[in-house]
Amino acid sequence: MFLLGGVAFAGIVWWNTAGGLDRQTDAAIRADVAALVQRFRQAGREGVEEAIAFRLLRDGDAQDLYRLTDSTGRQIAGNLDATPDELDGPPPEGEPLRWLRAPLVREGSLTEARLYRADLPNGDRLIVGRDVEERLRLRELLGRGLGWAASASCLIALIGALLLRRALQSRLRPAAETVTSIAQGDLTQRVPLSGREDEFDRLGRALNAMLDRIGTLMAGVRGVSDAIAHDLRTPVARARGRLEEALDGDAETMRRAIETGLADLDGMTRIFQAVLRITEAEAGARRAAFAALDLTPLLADAAELYEVLAEARGAALAAELPEALPMTGDRDLLLQAVANLLDNAVKFSPAGSTIRLLAGVSEGSLRITVADEGPGLSPADRARAGERFFRADSARATPGYGLGLSLVRAVAGLHGGELVLEDTHPGAVPPGLSATLVLPADVAPAAEA
Repeated sequence: MFLLGGVAFAGIVWWNTAGGLDRQTDAAIRADVAALVQRFRQAGREGVEEAIAFRLLRDGDAQDLYRLTDSTGRQIAGNLDATPDELDGPPPEGEPLRWLRAPLVREGSLTEARLYRADLPNGDRLIVGRDVEERLRLRELLGRGLGWAASASCLIALIGALLLRRALQSRLRPAAETVTSIAQGDLTQRVPLSGREDEFDRLGRALNAMLDRIGTLMAGVRGVSDAIAHDLRTPVARARGRLEEALDGDAETMRRAIETGLADLDGMTRIFQAVLRITEAEAGARRAAFAALDLTPLLADAAELYEVLAEARGAALAAELPEALPMTGDRDLLLQAVANLLDNAVKFSPAGSTIRLLAGVSEGSLRITVADEGPGLSPADRARAGERFFRADSARATPGYGLGLSLVRAVAGLHGGELVLEDTHPGAVPPGLSATLVLPADVAPAAEA
């Protein structure tokens, strides 16, 4: 690009100097010829002779060249003693005027002239020209200067390219070394930042964010694997132990062992089904099943189902629902998410407490809240509540696998929303837990509800 700019600059300089001088010379000769032809029309040959003599008299630099000859070739006026062969003879048909650049010997030295021929109506031949030797020297000097400038430009471009390449390599080397280390298995490496806040720092920051995300996902995969192994080990070991006991027992003992083993296997199946649902929701695989729906009947069905379960535990369930909550989404996943929230609230609500199910549109978002009066979660536990298989210390004795809130969070993300966990009664003991499923209010048109 630097060399292209230099070539363009040199072309402009040449056009405006050497080319400009040539154009200026040609324009002056044309104007002189036109004036002499006009003079011939006014005063004949004598007028042209007088005009040529006047021009030669005032030409102090001896640059002007004139030659007027009759039809026989005899010179009548002018300071050009000989005519170049190219200008002799009749002009080509359709070209009464001709240009020529020819070498001439003037005052014993070789020079070069720019000549122009015009044939007058009476048969005389007029040749007007300029000695361009000085201008040719100027062009030669200009060409030599541009040549040196081109050489210097090539050298500067080469040095600049090497310096630019070295600078780019030095800035990209940390990122390349980091990527190489990560490819070799060291996920702790990060791209160092220079603090200049330029494109390389932005690239490094994006790479570091990507690496942090990859590290989080890898940790999550390891955590899920460990959790699955831990949660499956217990029911598998229990089922094996009971089956071994049944080998030595009677028919009734064997029947109970088989029933318990089937229950354990059903629990393991539920774990895998929950993990698959979460994976589908996080990957967006269920987005094709979105359809227009009204959340109010769905929430009413869930409240009616869990109201009976809450009464069985000595608690009450109160639902406050609007007449309609239109949106577009996956009905089954939304029902599963709300059911998980209600199931958790029923599990952890003490006898005599009230569970509230609230729904509505607020601040441009559709909100579904399940609030209980149970032990709640500490801020640290709330931060991890959406992780797969995570269970707070207070929930260790309660049946479950730690996948309920993970599914709720995945369903919220699938619908472009989020899950917000807060204390139901901040400062109170127990504080309770308020779980709010926040969905964009513009997810779906209300007209199809």
